[in-house]
Amino acid sequence: MGRAEERTNYILDRLAREGEVSVAQLACDLGVSPVTVRASLKSLDEQGYLVRTHGGARPTTFRNIHLRQNDRVEVKGRIARAAADMIHDDDRIMIEAGTTCALIVKYLTGKRGVQVLTNSVLVFANARSNPNLNITLTGGHFRAESESLVGPVAERAINDFNARVAFLGTDGFSVDRGLTTQLVEGGQVGSIMRTRAQETWLLADSSKYGEAGFVSFMGIDEVTGIITDDEIPEESIKELAERTKLRIV
Repeated sequence: MGRAEERTNYILDRLAREGEVSVAQLACDLGVSPVTVRASLKSLDEQGYLVRTHGGARPTTFRNIHLRQNDRVEVKGRIARAAADMIHDDDRIMIEAGTTCALIVKYLTGKRGVQVLTNSVLVFANARSNPNLNITLTGGHFRAESESLVGPVAERAINDFNARVAFLGTDGFSVDRGLTTQLVEGGQVGSIMRTRAQETWLLADSSKYGEAGFVSFMGIDEVTGIITDDEIPEESIKELAERTKLRIV
């Protein structure tokens, strides 16, 4: 990894943890000049990772997936492990894009012959070192903000396969609005996966409950179940459990 890439990763990690960074502090921590830091911030601004401010930078309103990966890591790991426990040898699964969904394959060590279809570049990156997994990447138009492949090519690819379980992510979910996403194409991918799978499970930590993305693409009662964490409010558990299966981890 080059020094420029190391600086980029450090800056993005600091943004994820702190929400805002200053040129002066970054220059001190990285041991480089403020001019070098400003050049890195300018490049990241142009790529849509952040917005420059007077003396520093803050994340964009639609936070890049690189930043979201650092949110609630332990909770997302519990949810992903619970999903992985549902998978058995020689299973056929689909995994949609999302930071929690991307962790599932990390917990499939020891499982053999599992067929995985995904539109997530993060899933592919996490799975490629496991020789016991058979990975099919859909192809399609690459969306950097979600590290996903979407559009007509991805949709046609998904329609060629059948799975026992599809695992979906979301930018927000609620009883009233169902599963939501910021990207129209992402919602279409999730909807098609549901039609090609015997079961469909939503993976979402409790912070997503009550939030709403731009597009509603599936009702709560259209998924087989939801895996979430134990910080979800008691009243929310009750209204969700009336409409679908609920696994609290």
